[in-house]
Amino acid sequence: MPDKPVALVTGANQGIGLQIAKDLATRGFAVLVGSRNFEKGEAAAKEIGADGHALQLDVTDQASIAAAAERIRSELGRLDVLVNNAAIARTGQMGEKSVEEYAQLTRPSRVSLDEVRAVFETNVFGVLAVTQAMLPLLRAAPAGRIVNVSSGSGSLTLASGADPSRRRIFGPTYSASKTALNAMTLALAIELEGTAIKVNAAAPGFTKTNLNNYMGTQTVEEGAREAVRLALLGPDGPTGTFSSAAGPTPW
Repeated sequence: MPDKPVALVTGANQGIGLQIAKDLATRGFAVLVGSRNFEKGEAAAKEIGADGHALQLDVTDQASIAAAAERIRSELGRLDVLVNNAAIARTGQMGEKSVEEYAQLTRPSRVSLDEVRAVFETNVFGVLAVTQAMLPLLRAAPAGRIVNVSSGSGSLTLASGADPSRRRIFGPTYSASKTALNAMTLALAIELEGTAIKVNAAAPGFTKTNLNNYMGTQTVEEGAREAVRLALLGPDGPTGTFSSAAGPTPW
């Protein structure tokens, strides 16, 4: 692998994750394409080109996470950027429903606890597990960057405001998982204050991806923009923030 900074993007075989990986490769990174399915990761890495490298990584499988961290340690010795992008909006049991249909089926009074656990397992616990495993490698880099791909739908400020569209889609599964992810982001940023590692959360916006059955209104290029900006922050950049391409997003 080339002697250049290294970035790992989880869930990078498609959608926003793949676009983030492509964008980081064009900015001089060797990019590890994290994917549950190694063959899909290989196909995505080929799209990226010579700087794309497939890495089998299931964020819900501790053995897979440990093996990925060991491969990075033994082959590269460091990690400069971690983009925690892997996420699910729902389980397969919920079918092909619109965002609003899903929201109505998962009201707090009747949502399946199995559905909540499954979404949190990937979107919250998976992020924490991967971050814990990769932190020693990030500490070995000159200036590590952690970017958690969150969502504006996780903003408690926006959900509790007057906008009815925000209130309708806020619920105990995907939205609440992103609220919890924001809390993890802030907690980690506070712990790492005083180090060279910066931790921030990016809200991509309503992007056309498999996550929302391609009902989004933005392109993946637009959706990847803020995560890439945060991955490239200089030494004077912020830590412990939540933002979109339009600017700061309220917690």
